[in-house]
Amino acid sequence: MLARAIIKAAFGIILFVMGSSVASAASFGVSPVRVTLSESQSMGALTVRNDGTEPASLQMEMLSWSQAEGQDVLTPTRELLANPPIFTVPAGGSQLVRVGLRRAPDGQRELTYRIVLQELPPPPSPDFMGTRMLMRISLPVFVLPKVDAKSVLLWQAARTPQGALKISLTNNGNAHIQIANFKLSLPGSVQPWVTKESAEYVLPGQSRDWTLPANSENPAPPLGVTLQLFAQTDAGDIEAEVLVAN
Repeated sequence: MLARAIIKAAFGIILFVMGSSVASAASFGVSPVRVTLSESQSMGALTVRNDGTEPASLQMEMLSWSQAEGQDVLTPTRELLANPPIFTVPAGGSQLVRVGLRRAPDGQRELTYRIVLQELPPPPSPDFMGTRMLMRISLPVFVLPKVDAKSVLLWQAARTPQGALKISLTNNGNAHIQIANFKLSLPGSVQPWVTKESAEYVLPGQSRDWTLPANSENPAPPLGVTLQLFAQTDAGDIEAEVLVAN
């Protein structure tokens, strides 16, 4: 069964102001939730389904995706092509969208993009007075390099001046990693010291930090302690030892 992305963390809501009440007749599902392309597969497909009660029009936007200092950087690109770029999905219906790569894959590193599906405002209606929510869905596109693609992860931990614990992850590989969650356990402890829910991507050559607050009941581990880390990722479960340093 194809996975569906019902609008959660990968979407934004734009309010189209028309009065005082709020309405949203569209409810979208998209499958798959990401597109992976390669030299042997330069074309992918998305199925967009409208589970709402009214037809909805959407526009596709192609963006190059990079990161700087832990923040996503998105810029328009012509290296991806979506067909159709604008379409209308009837209530209860679906639309197949083809996504194609217009350049050769990189020889050494994974290429990363994002596809944004933006709901367009409906034609003005004299009978409607209110605020209409317009959905905006963002999906990742990964283009595999010609060599083997793999993330190489370096975990670090440090105490902050405020007594919190900062966990840093650097990806020294040539492919992304997505961290779903991670747990940190003290030596000899069965229960985790902390569990951090996440959905963060770390692209090749980039880093990301998480600051874990501490208090009197749950103080940060002291310097020199080696924590056991367990993380769930889109590349599988991983385990690592993390030394708490300055």
